[in-house]
Amino acid sequence: MSDAENTLVMELEGGSVTIALRPDLAPKHVERIKSLAREGFYDGLTFHRVIEGFMAQGGCPQGTGRGGTGDKLPAEFSAHTHARGVCSMARTNDPNSADCQFFICLAPATFLDRQYTVWGAVTEGMEHVDALPRGEPPRKPGKIVSLSVAADAA
Repeated sequence: MSDAENTLVMELEGGSVTIALRPDLAPKHVERIKSLAREGFYDGLTFHRVIEGFMAQGGCPQGTGRGGTGDKLPAEFSAHTHARGVCSMARTNDPNSADCQFFICLAPATFLDRQYTVWGAVTEGMEHVDALPRGEPPRKPGKIVSLSVAADAA
């Protein structure tokens, strides 16, 4: 049985993606993602950086990779591996600079382990993440139609 309070539903233009949150690994990051999702922050934002065989990055309010909310999170690094489907926070060179941008691994990226905060993993709909347009930025970036916490569904 899934834990609806710790499950995200991300509607992409191509279909629905279910993400299991990991508050056991990154409680502050999970709370931030859920709070932003509940505010509708991610609705309409794009995946501005999608690299074949690596990852899809989104959550930038400017769509450039340079935007954020201005609220930085302390690193919550863990030994959890960056496997295909893992959701992790983007950041600058400062380990404590994660804000609202995140990425989903399209393939294993173990070189990121213990350096980026893992906060969840795709459990259903990875084919829709795989279908996102490639590029930095893509010519026509894939859009997050909506991102919500499953517990909030009517």
